[in-house]
Amino acid sequence: MASINNQMLMGSDEQLLCELDSSVLLHGDVIKPFQAMCDVAAGEGLQITVASGYRSFARQLAIWNSKARGLRPVLDDTGSPIDLGALSDRDKVMAILRWSALPGCSRHHWGTDMDIWDAAAVPGDYRLQLVPEEYAGSGPFCRLSEWLQEHAAGFGFIRPYGIDRGGVAPEPWHLSYLPVARLFEEKLDRAFLREILDNDQLELRDAVLTNLDAIMARFIFPGITLPQ
Repeated sequence: MASINNQMLMGSDEQLLCELDSSVLLHGDVIKPFQAMCDVAAGEGLQITVASGYRSFARQLAIWNSKARGLRPVLDDTGSPIDLGALSDRDKVMAILRWSALPGCSRHHWGTDMDIWDAAAVPGDYRLQLVPEEYAGSGPFCRLSEWLQEHAAGFGFIRPYGIDRGGVAPEPWHLSYLPVARLFEEKLDRAFLREILDNDQLELRDAVLTNLDAIMARFIFPGITLPQ
């Protein structure tokens, strides 16, 4: 694999990416093990489908800024919208980070991570929500979640947000291919993060930079390379 540069780390260099299909890009070294896992799952009636793979810095910046400006809802732990106007800038940042990464800090930038669901478990017109309730109890993707718990590690995949560590909310749909993701994780440090976040296009920049150490400890580094 080519060496990882800062542009790849922050989602601004796509040279290591390949098409999984016409709408999804993944790191080239992820596609073969992912397809192998999908083939085995298909034999058990599961159709693992990627809702989101690689995501660029520009795309993540647009998501972040839309939430910071109140153009997209920011949700609490119950899935209810938060009134950002009632929060300090610091608390706005922490609320957004519960469900959305800062641009340059998303694992989706690496092409190693993806959000997945089971297309065989729902009708063709199903509106995917990517909420925990879909992956637990009587949710349509509970069986997929249980299958991943048992089998994903055998193909090199973990769910980095499989449990709540007080930072990023649980995302049972989020898979990471650890053998390659670990190489990106090793490149992350405070100096790099501060450089990319000191960006005048970033909404709430001052609050992000002032609280960067707390953000790193709570949202970026917890759970790295740990099993689900």
